[in-house]
Amino acid sequence: MRLLLTSDTHLPTRARHVPPPLLAAMDRADVVLHAGDWTDIATLELFTARARRLVAVHGNNDGPDLRARLPEIAHAELAGLRFTVVHETGPARGREERCAERFPSTDVLVFGHSHIPWDTTAPGGLRLLNPGSPTDRRRQPYRTYMTARADGGELTEVTLHRIEAAAAR
Repeated sequence: MRLLLTSDTHLPTRARHVPPPLLAAMDRADVVLHAGDWTDIATLELFTARARRLVAVHGNNDGPDLRARLPEIAHAELAGLRFTVVHETGPARGREERCAERFPSTDVLVFGHSHIPWDTTAPGGLRLLNPGSPTDRRRQPYRTYMTARADGGELTEVTLHRIEAAAAR
């Protein structure tokens, strides 16, 4: 099962459109996981129409219209793995232990908010993934998203993809 992980699209404030590399990755994915901060209902509608399956949450910058359509936390079992998607996880310091305690029945936690890519594993085995942002690099050198494969209860081929500046506008 091919997965696309993204967050913090912030359209149309950080970019005018979804970057073409992200759209192409969406077309190849079996499941798209979006960890919030859409800021635009049209972007949610684009993802809903284009993704084969969408697992998504709202973020702190999402207004009442998005909050009415999206949960704060989403759970999905995909290819034998238990995924949780949430926007915020708090400060980086202590994140693994805090999230493992908060989500004890989760194998993979997808989160956003910071726009900073993150890939770690908590001592108990919880995998934490933040794909960064495809439209707002903040203090990072590139705009980013992630892809991965889930098969037979295993997460493999976790890849952080860069979006060049020209493609992000």
